[in-house]
Amino acid sequence: MSARETALRVLCSCRTGGAWADAALRAQLGRDGLSGPEAALCSRIVYGVTQNRLLLDFYLTAYCSQKPDHLQPPLLDILRIGAYQILFLDKVPDSAAVNTSVELAKTAGRGQAAGLVNAVLRKLSQNKDNLPPIPERDEAKYLSIRYSHPRWLVKRLLSLLGREEAERFLAAGNSQPPAAAQVNPLRGPAAELREALEAEGVEAEFHPWLPDCLLLSGTGDLERLDAFRKGMFYIQDPAARLVVMAMDLKPGDRVLDVCAAPGGKSFAAAIAMGDQGRVLACDLHEKKLKRIRDGAARLGLTCLETAAADGRRCPPEWAGQFDAVLVDAPCSGLGIIRKKPDVRYKKADDLFSLPLVQHDILDSASACVRPGGLLVYSTCTVLPEENGQTADTFLAEHPDFSREIFSLPSLGQVPGEITLWPQRHGTDGFYICRMRRQAREP
Repeated sequence: MSARETALRVLCSCRTGGAWADAALRAQLGRDGLSGPEAALCSRIVYGVTQNRLLLDFYLTAYCSQKPDHLQPPLLDILRIGAYQILFLDKVPDSAAVNTSVELAKTAGRGQAAGLVNAVLRKLSQNKDNLPPIPERDEAKYLSIRYSHPRWLVKRLLSLLGREEAERFLAAGNSQPPAAAQVNPLRGPAAELREALEAEGVEAEFHPWLPDCLLLSGTGDLERLDAFRKGMFYIQDPAARLVVMAMDLKPGDRVLDVCAAPGGKSFAAAIAMGDQGRVLACDLHEKKLKRIRDGAARLGLTCLETAAADGRRCPPEWAGQFDAVLVDAPCSGLGIIRKKPDVRYKKADDLFSLPLVQHDILDSASACVRPGGLLVYSTCTVLPEENGQTADTFLAEHPDFSREIFSLPSLGQVPGEITLWPQRHGTDGFYICRMRRQAREP
């Protein structure tokens, strides 16, 4: 199986079956037995096509007699794969991009369309230094096509950030950040991890401002690394780690992570506590809880437990039992577009109900905070209605909670809440709000 055939299968499953690109890619690479350079090329094509879908379709429209959305699947995906290679992959000759796309059409049972694929991609190749300009009369439409983000989101960003910074956010969404390895000090110091990674051919640099964090390149499959199997690190964006740092945990604390999967913040909490105390990681699905338990075992964390629970209906016996409760709520995910590029194609209508879910989880989880304890609310999005506005609604209904100042590396003192932005902070887009429950009066 070739890289391009596997990429086509992944893109088709995403477009017709609603699969997420990252999960579909991992599964298909395993089924097709791809590794090394072929797996790397496949991944680059899948993410590249997804990141640039609207732009690719704009250029394909210029050289194809049929509109992209009128083409039968998987023909459109084949054209996108070819166009992406021609326009973005300098190391792939245009002739190879064209010829392999023609072969894809034949092997996919679209042999009658091979001529169309050949003609469209050859025209694109011949004109790639003189491509049709994207009309700039409509600012939102131009940015939407140029950076392949939906127009509704572009308009929202323009209203929040203005033209210059909105464009930098969109560009960041199409970037490829290095993997961030969070050091597990229970298995050894950062310098020891760096040596172990470099011995396995991985380039590792210390993060410029986040302690016990290494930025990795040339990793390949991280789970195959000996240092990973030994539990010397876990992968987590600096923004997610800052959420846990905002909790300022201490050994012996009792911590509830209400929406814990895939477990990174629970791991960070247990490590911050020196594996002394209790971290209860919750999720609705047992399959996800097993992954958390497996991760905790790999990292050597003994204070972490799991429980299947709905964050909107926390068990009454948990009331007032935790020193700190983390609500990393389900959200639109618009802050992690650079890692999950297909998040951008969610329909705006699908997002309207999220603040209601977030509110219900906050309302339920807050009862688990002991008097004088801490509640931290976070999301991986940048929309105010899911972030500050949700926190404001909660606080208006719960006068025994109030925002509290906290400190973070590089950022200094934070006045109770902060939105992290990729173009400002070099992290995923995240919201963090720290709230203290007042202690009972004597």
